[in-house]
Amino acid sequence: MTKTLRVLAAMSGGVDSAVAAARAAEAGHDVTGVHLALSANPQSFRTGARGCCTIEDSRDARRAADVIGIPFYVWDLAERFREDVVDDFVAEYEAGRTPNPCLRCNEKIKFAALLDKALALGFDAVCTGHYATVVLNGDGTRELHRASDMAKDQSYVLGVLDEKQLAHAMFPLGDTLTTKDEIRAEAERRGLAVAKKPDSHDICFIADGDTQGFLAGRLGRAEGDIVDEAGTKVGSHEGAYGFTIGQRKGLRIGHPAADGKPRYVLDISPVNNTVTVGPAEALDVTALTAIKPRWCGTAPEGPGRYTAQLRAHGDETPVSAAMEDGELRVSFDAPVRGVAPGQAIVLYDGTRVVGSATIATTTRRTAAPATA
Repeated sequence: MTKTLRVLAAMSGGVDSAVAAARAAEAGHDVTGVHLALSANPQSFRTGARGCCTIEDSRDARRAADVIGIPFYVWDLAERFREDVVDDFVAEYEAGRTPNPCLRCNEKIKFAALLDKALALGFDAVCTGHYATVVLNGDGTRELHRASDMAKDQSYVLGVLDEKQLAHAMFPLGDTLTTKDEIRAEAERRGLAVAKKPDSHDICFIADGDTQGFLAGRLGRAEGDIVDEAGTKVGSHEGAYGFTIGQRKGLRIGHPAADGKPRYVLDISPVNNTVTVGPAEALDVTALTAIKPRWCGTAPEGPGRYTAQLRAHGDETPVSAAMEDGELRVSFDAPVRGVAPGQAIVLYDGTRVVGSATIATTTRRTAAPATA
């Protein structure tokens, strides 16, 4: 018989978190819904924004909780969210790195600030609508695994969770082979009005999706040069923070490369506000170092063979990895492209999430130009 738990269901106002809360309640758990107010002024977010922080979302979450028949509260975590996610996002771009705010939110907000508060109030677990699976081993330890349906797997953005956090995490959608259409159909059967609500894709605190405009408002415009690998100026920009490694579109370079091939962002130097561009093959990364490792269980000992994922919806690639001098050193079996400092690398052993770390440096098959 399944033990009845006191569960705090994080309800974003979307269909996944609503169905997850409903399943937890249906399983017999004592469920309370909570919507996280992450903006100091959610009314300022435009109608129809595809994030999860609008005033409309809190109302959708409340209506879903009413239908499920569970208590519902709104918790104000706006200040913590601003400090740990928004300010971090801006600072990372300012430093020439490419952060993942969803991963940071899971680490700092949903499974740190929220979980700490939940445990202090006597709850046993936090439930979310993420597609991932927690496996309880015979010795009492827990592991994080990919969702049963790889098409919806979200374990990448949960790779920051440690074993203590996994012990209090519940993902009711992770072990069911159901399509998103079936989740929506289930929501409709349950009478949940969010059944047809579009998925959120934008960064939730950038309601209009204009990341460059958001950063310009925080950091100001700073004109600089776009140069090729030889250091020759080929264009200009209004802020190096508006670019990411591997970017092809929006470079606004006045003339084509000598070989006529597209050019990509190879390097971003905040020191001299310079963006370096070059051919696609110059993006090939053969190895990297990563810092701030977080292990989903016991830290691995010695070198090992894994697969790695470098972005939320990216493919797996075989790697060799080991901890050396406090850093995670990773070598790729085959070169990969579009790897940027600030991104997270998540290691897998089969379907098991081993852990994650933040990319600090990369080694390219073709040496990157010096821009400092």
